[in-house]
Amino acid sequence: MNPEAAARNVALYPWFKFFQSLLFWQAVWFLYFQSSLSAAAAVALYAVYDTATLILEVPSGYASDRLGRRPTLILAAGCGALGCGLLALGGGFAIFVLGQVALGAAAALASGTDSSFLYESLRAQGRGDRVEAEELRAWRFSFSALALAAVSGGALGLVSFPLTFGLGGLAFAAACLIAWLFTEPPHRGAEAANPLPGLRAAISRPVLAWLFALAVLMYGYSHIPFVFGQPFILDALRPLGLSEGTPAVSGVVTAVMMVVSVAASWAAPGLRRRFGLAALLLLAFGMQIGLSAVLAASASALVVAILFLRMVPDALSTPFILARIQPLLDDHTRATCLSVQSLAGRALFAASLFVAAGASPDTDSMRHAEMQPILAAYAAAGLLCWLGLLLWARRVPVDQPALRTK
Repeated sequence: MNPEAAARNVALYPWFKFFQSLLFWQAVWFLYFQSSLSAAAAVALYAVYDTATLILEVPSGYASDRLGRRPTLILAAGCGALGCGLLALGGGFAIFVLGQVALGAAAALASGTDSSFLYESLRAQGRGDRVEAEELRAWRFSFSALALAAVSGGALGLVSFPLTFGLGGLAFAAACLIAWLFTEPPHRGAEAANPLPGLRAAISRPVLAWLFALAVLMYGYSHIPFVFGQPFILDALRPLGLSEGTPAVSGVVTAVMMVVSVAASWAAPGLRRRFGLAALLLLAFGMQIGLSAVLAASASALVVAILFLRMVPDALSTPFILARIQPLLDDHTRATCLSVQSLAGRALFAASLFVAAGASPDTDSMRHAEMQPILAAYAAAGLLCWLGLLLWARRVPVDQPALRTK
């Protein structure tokens, strides 16, 4: 691979993440599903999305390692466009399920492949030590797009919920075009037909095992406010007579949380150097648990502001976890390993959501009284997991000298 092609990959990658992250429906999806079906169905549909993703996680990672990063990313964006189109058209629970399955396939295909593509392109330039800096840069592009989409999507939701999915489909089409312009990065090492030995070797390394467990848990706790945030906002605004403005308020809240996350990403390298990687990651996970606890404790409209912090833990953890993991993995099992990690996170969270859906009332909307025991259970379980990770971290070499971040 010539250096110019590798440089073009690195330059285009943040724009791929930008268009991939223009999720205009993010502020209204629960309201859309709830208004068309029921609150329990909305929770179940998110579980369908996660289940579809986890089923396809490992096959898609294996395909990425065998067929290449570029075709896998093209297919991921194409599936995203298809899923958005189906959800925009609507037509009943079955169509919603198909749309969620297509979006789940898009997430599975991109999971692990996108980060692997970036690292291997950087390495082809001889700039593998820039992975933290470039992961953070891509993070900022992604979350700037999420902020933009949240504000506009929340406003559009006042007019039409399906329109938000239609615009999301156009954004995925743009991401597909960018992926078409990519050049496949080179792969090192001998290709193995069976990835299991490589997976076993990876997970047997203490630092990878610890990071695997943390990433699995943080995936679920990052998405708890995503699933329950919209009904929480609706219920908090109802006593104030402002429930009709929930789509717009949800959009503003989501936009602010993305902007706050981008701001946190600028502070993240300094915090990582000052406190060390293990401490920073445990702080991030602790923030996620605390957020669930606060949402469980009060239904006040003032608590809605705590949702501004939802993505800060991800900004303080995700780029650093990926940068720490990437150099430790073999090229021909890299995406598969990352997909297994993502699969485990989605499987655990999807299982918890199916339990939550069973505990949710089959009514037009979910109230805080129904959400409270679910959120409290998440917070209690999270605290126990955090203590276990803290004790485990004392025996694992999580920290290493910080890579270049500027």
